[in-house]
Amino acid sequence: MTNSINCNKCSPDGSPLLDVLSTAGLKQIAVLGMPNTGKSTFFNRLTGANASIGNWPGITVDLLVAKIKLGLQETQVVDLPGIYDLRGFSEDEEVVRRFLETNPVHLVIIILNATQIDRQISLALQIKHLGLPALLLLNMTDEAPKFGVQIDPEQISRHLGMSVLPISAKYGQGYSQARNLIALELSHQAEPVLAGKVEHNSVTDAEFAAEMGALLQDSFQVSDAFKDTLTTKLDRVLLHPVLGLPIFFGLMYLMFQVVYTVGKPLQDGLNALVEWFKHIAIEPLLSSLPKFPHDLLIDGIYGGMATVAAFLPVIWIFFICMAIVEDSGYLSRSAYLMDAFMERLGLDGRSFVMSLMGFGCNVPAIMGLRVMRSPALRLLSMLVIPFSLCSARLNVFIFMTTALFSASVAPLVLFSLYLLSFAAAILTAFIFKGRYPNQEPLILELPPYRFPTVKQMLLRAWSETRHFLRFAWKFIIFGVVAIWLCNNLPTNVEPASAGTLSGAIGRALQPILEPIGINPKLSVALIFGFIAKEIVLGGLAVIYATEQDAGLAGAIAREIDWVQAYSFMLFTLLYVPCLSTVAVIKAESKSLKFALIGVFWSLGLAWIASFIFYQGARGLGF
Repeated sequence: MTNSINCNKCSPDGSPLLDVLSTAGLKQIAVLGMPNTGKSTFFNRLTGANASIGNWPGITVDLLVAKIKLGLQETQVVDLPGIYDLRGFSEDEEVVRRFLETNPVHLVIIILNATQIDRQISLALQIKHLGLPALLLLNMTDEAPKFGVQIDPEQISRHLGMSVLPISAKYGQGYSQARNLIALELSHQAEPVLAGKVEHNSVTDAEFAAEMGALLQDSFQVSDAFKDTLTTKLDRVLLHPVLGLPIFFGLMYLMFQVVYTVGKPLQDGLNALVEWFKHIAIEPLLSSLPKFPHDLLIDGIYGGMATVAAFLPVIWIFFICMAIVEDSGYLSRSAYLMDAFMERLGLDGRSFVMSLMGFGCNVPAIMGLRVMRSPALRLLSMLVIPFSLCSARLNVFIFMTTALFSASVAPLVLFSLYLLSFAAAILTAFIFKGRYPNQEPLILELPPYRFPTVKQMLLRAWSETRHFLRFAWKFIIFGVVAIWLCNNLPTNVEPASAGTLSGAIGRALQPILEPIGINPKLSVALIFGFIAKEIVLGGLAVIYATEQDAGLAGAIAREIDWVQAYSFMLFTLLYVPCLSTVAVIKAESKSLKFALIGVFWSLGLAWIASFIFYQGARGLGF
């Protein structure tokens, strides 16, 4: 069995890494490569771990560690962040440099893109001059002929003094040979080696350039007969200066249509299944309990969790679609399309891409900002990303649109919320860009288009869904229990009435929330939604549990109209990010003041936006 560890606390000084990697008796392997070389794909295939896979430069920002057995040898494999140069100044380059300088390794596996070997071979040369035992894997060799690239691995091996093997990590070509070669290299390396200081390298820049030139001359050729590839032809359309952005947003709308059209029937089926299980198993099992614990377990815990669980198919479909967008190479092109516009807001194309990553979860998207060198750019991006419509909010919106809107209108409503999330991000960047000025240029690599394999899509969807389950359940259980108790205490009044704790909370908030159309019951769900947005939907299931004869959707539809529902969704979209997001912002910015600025800004913007919409709609007679 493989044990994988997310090392999310690695700092440039390298000290936390020693805590993770000090396991005695294990041989240490470091996997190193430039962004977009398939490094994480190979790491997943080698270790069985579910590392993030994305055809976007800089996607791997955390160290992933996995223990595997190669032959008879227990081995620890570390997936280092993708970098361009060991002597660079980005935080990722600093982490890799400090890792190699403070953690002895038995082998460095260097993974480079065979189609771009002329731009990437410098990293292998740097490892050579550090004196580290290394093995070079030339990935994507199946694509090299399409680009007219011819490589001589034996000549590369001769120049570098290390084994070189062509592979295709995506399709598994050469994988068995690579695994055997890794085991063989480890068997020859009894003791680990510690790199010297990178900046103390004795090779001058001129000598290094001459060595790389000789290597490429002997081992690398590009055919003069190279013609336009499919990537070039597609880019003429998808990166068109006029049509590019409309096509991008059209494709995003198509993705939302697929999520809704395919995910909704699956959601209905799973919802029926959990209701059936409740009637035939849960209720008979707990029927002998007193009313209070009986209702707490069934209407509180089971009802809240079952409502959220019913939306897992939607999350699954959503992340399959996102895997296609990311792994195809289109995501980096969206950064290119948006870069000029984002630059006017003090951001760049990477900020836009990380905002798209926030559609899954804001937390890893904010952590992904470590690839940016500029502190000001990172801070401004941290204010923008929480407005991304994450998967937890998606659950709430799909439920509300299904309950209050027709099947033909619901996808349009959902798409409008995505557009409004972009609008909120743009407004935030425009207002705060003067406070956090950025001068860092964007260097962007556009990889060739690749359609991900079915295995990659399913692994990505499973990994993200599993993360959602692991991360969300503890918050959901706490939230739904707390809401149920507020709804049923004190016990001498009618549940969910004005006399309960939830009624008191709702009444206290009405002067603030009534002008935006949010009633006392919805107010309670919003309060607990600050802990985690997953609680909002589970909380609504608990709050309206007394009206289950019409179903949750029917109960809510009887109390609010579409204007109130849209105002509620708009407020949920923009108001305070979840507690985990706030905690990550504080940790990444190293400033409580900055985190509080983000909290109060989002609250104020949410109220103003909902007020303008609600009062405007009522003023028009809706």
